[in-house]
Amino acid sequence: MSPTPPPTRPRMTIFGRGSYAESLRIGEILRKETVGGALLVAAAVIALIWANSPASESYFALRDLKFGYEPWHLELSLGAWAADGLLAIFFFLVGLELNREFIAGDLRQLDKSVVPVAAAAGGVIIPALIYIVVNIASPETLRGWAIPTATDIAFAVAVLAIIGSHLPSALRIFLLTLAVVDDLIAITIIAVFYTSDLEVTPLLLALIPLALYAFLAHKYRRFFGMKAPAAWLILLPIGAVAWALVHASGIHATVAGVLLGFAVPVLRSQASGGPDAGPGLAEIFEHRFRPISAGVAVPIFAFFSAGVAVGGWDGLVSALTDPVAVGIIMALVLGKPIGIMGTTWLLTKVTKARLDTSFKWIDVFGVSLLAGIGFTVSLLVAELSFGQGSLHDDHAKVGILAASVLAALLAMLVLRTRNRQYREVQEAETVDADMDGIPDVYQEDGPAK
Repeated sequence: MSPTPPPTRPRMTIFGRGSYAESLRIGEILRKETVGGALLVAAAVIALIWANSPASESYFALRDLKFGYEPWHLELSLGAWAADGLLAIFFFLVGLELNREFIAGDLRQLDKSVVPVAAAAGGVIIPALIYIVVNIASPETLRGWAIPTATDIAFAVAVLAIIGSHLPSALRIFLLTLAVVDDLIAITIIAVFYTSDLEVTPLLLALIPLALYAFLAHKYRRFFGMKAPAAWLILLPIGAVAWALVHASGIHATVAGVLLGFAVPVLRSQASGGPDAGPGLAEIFEHRFRPISAGVAVPIFAFFSAGVAVGGWDGLVSALTDPVAVGIIMALVLGKPIGIMGTTWLLTKVTKARLDTSFKWIDVFGVSLLAGIGFTVSLLVAELSFGQGSLHDDHAKVGILAASVLAALLAMLVLRTRNRQYREVQEAETVDADMDGIPDVYQEDGPAK
């Protein structure tokens, strides 16, 4: 009698359906980002029109208007306040989202997190390498290698809304995770490579309000969750002090936003019923602050950052033929899909992972093209690389805008052809979301298969 063969380990499924609760949460986030994306695009268009109109001097005068307290290194222009201050709100949301995903979300499981995290890393490395190859002969422009590394989820979701895509939840979660991990890598790059004249004393002092913020948020999580004004009156001033000290240290102040997001507890305390009793403070803060980030902070930043005087047709041609713009366009439009799709395909070859039967590689390609929409963080890194208003900064912004529009158009062409299949997948997800009439949000292990 032949021995019984050992049981085979099930293969990991890429883009398998996540839990119903996670799908609902991601859907709510993306609905808010859709509105934010529309506002972002509108703000950028207004800035471009104003910056190239006969009244352009008034736009740049407004952007460069300075105010603030100089002894604390806070006498900044409106454009700098938008980049350093308002974007800290955006990165606070990034910190909350990452914290939530890897502690209580689907991505706390290695088999669900390895693919999007690895794909995001590939989507950072390949574009950076392409930019470096294009600009290898110019040490001055090489400094912009990190510009094409990030994905703008608000812009990408706005594109999905425009084309009416029925992108299934698995692909939406993948896209959101790519964008969030991209942002984490980008902020790490900003902290490490774009810090000049590091001041140790304010950096060490910043640890005090950060620690106090974390202590209060964890100790009184129920209080801050139930009393919204308390967070504004107690936690916000402490966070502002941490932000100012990080800014004074020479590290870009948006890093403080991410650190503060990490300091917020994700799970409910046992006194409040434990993790299964409802959303934790991080998710509550996410609901409260996402409209501020998507509806106010990011559009205002886009308004002050996207305005570039093209200089007519000749100026546009000059900008688009600059190695800075060429490198950015090639990196975002070609590098992102190559890095993301290539890494995902490689994982299916070197591991037991396989693509879910509901999807095809053309779906991965479409999402990868969407990830080539690099806008908010790319504009920020361009300013940090070359200085706001410099010639290279202007050319970089032209490249970012051109690449984002081109990536959006290509993604629209690809995803539109798959809408009928996506509707079928969505219908299947809806059926699986109900087990004997009970929504599987109440099932610990996700939807029944």
